[in-house]
Amino acid sequence: MTPPSALLTSTVREKVSKAKSGSCNCSSSSSATTELDAKIQERIAKHPCYSEDAHHHYARMHVAVAPACNIQCNYCNRKYDCANESRPGVVSELLTPEEAAHKVLVIGGKIPQMTVLGIAGPGDPLADPEKTFRTFELIAKEAPDIKLCLSTNGLMLPEYVDRIKALNIDHVTITINMVDPEIGAKIYPWIRWQRKRITGIEASRILHQRQMESLDLLKKADILCKVNSVMIPGINDQHLSEVNRVIREKGAFLHNIMPLISAPEHGTYFGLNGQRGPTPKELKALQDECADSNMKMMRHCRQCRADAVGLLGEDRSLEFTKDKFMDMEPEYNLTVRQVVQAGIEQKQEALKEKKNQLKPVAKVVNSPKILIAVATKGGGLVNQHFGHAKEFQIYEVDANEVKFVGHRRVDHYCQTGYGEEATLEHIIATISDCKAVLTSKIGHCPQGELQKAGLEVVQAYDAIDTVARGFYSQYLQTQVA
Repeated sequence: MTPPSALLTSTVREKVSKAKSGSCNCSSSSSATTELDAKIQERIAKHPCYSEDAHHHYARMHVAVAPACNIQCNYCNRKYDCANESRPGVVSELLTPEEAAHKVLVIGGKIPQMTVLGIAGPGDPLADPEKTFRTFELIAKEAPDIKLCLSTNGLMLPEYVDRIKALNIDHVTITINMVDPEIGAKIYPWIRWQRKRITGIEASRILHQRQMESLDLLKKADILCKVNSVMIPGINDQHLSEVNRVIREKGAFLHNIMPLISAPEHGTYFGLNGQRGPTPKELKALQDECADSNMKMMRHCRQCRADAVGLLGEDRSLEFTKDKFMDMEPEYNLTVRQVVQAGIEQKQEALKEKKNQLKPVAKVVNSPKILIAVATKGGGLVNQHFGHAKEFQIYEVDANEVKFVGHRRVDHYCQTGYGEEATLEHIIATISDCKAVLTSKIGHCPQGELQKAGLEVVQAYDAIDTVARGFYSQYLQTQVA
């Protein structure tokens, strides 16, 4: 078997060597910080949820082995046989730990860039912990290169931190929507705690205390913690900045503020009672506010299903339903996976080098910021036909940087080989605050309609940074003119 070190690019080896030796032109304290940063970067480099860069290149999968839940959220309605919705708590079929392990080995062979296995439901993984841990144990034995990841509400987490650490589960996500039980009572009607069903503020108080204890224990155990928060206008939207402050002080690594998904057809309490979700502008404003407090923000979350497979933004779960994957022989080859992932690292290095070359030598002051929408299939490239896009990635651009700030889902414009007028109107409304659309190709009709709506269209097949900077330069010229 080829050793992993032999597959690293020379640039990566050099960076790792410097980090280990502490050899850099810095003071000793700066050297320690650089080494710490390098170690954290190594831990998240192939985790598409914890690294914005990784999500362009690496895939993840969830296995649905945890149907039970110990709390009720007003935004949640779990569905166990649904293939038509894409949101947390939804799966097409439940699996046993043994079936889940088989599925991971099958997909790990067919998708060698799949680097993370997560258990996120459809209930809470720690409400029925034996199924969860049995699954992790099987996968850790057969696929040791895959990162293990757990998502939970935190109610039962303090009891299991030692077991999580022992299994080398290095990434844990806790959903924390409040640090004030008065607000929590509007989100959680009940919890199941110590064999009792507890309601109201008392339920929220217990949940809050357990979540805070979980953060402390994860920090002590040196387990990276991401916090998910659902933004619910009129309930916790003004409160999430305080949540952000508290979790930052308790050592959370990453904060993911997600929009409420609320529609009557989902059957949730909020959906049936007309509770709206935030607009993209409202969501971005809150994320920007929390980012200004030096908290690392996750903006690329797709709020994926509990049986999602593939890159973030795509769902290949229907390719691997139980009736299909149980008849497949695993072709899990660690060497092949290492070679493929080494190739991805080389592409990432090339893109970073190109990005660095495009940066201005000195920071440009008073550079106006604009938003652009990008049609992409991943890889950090403008590489998707406009009519095939299920979402547009949104970038904020100025003379200094091209920064990913979110994504917006849309319906296919070309659903049956022909463009749909109503769909195009929805797409235009969704990205109306952007100045341009970057796409590898687009038809004359939609291009004309986008331009009528004030959206410039740029057709290219290149790195997103390159195309975005090229458009931005032209944009500034038109503003001067």
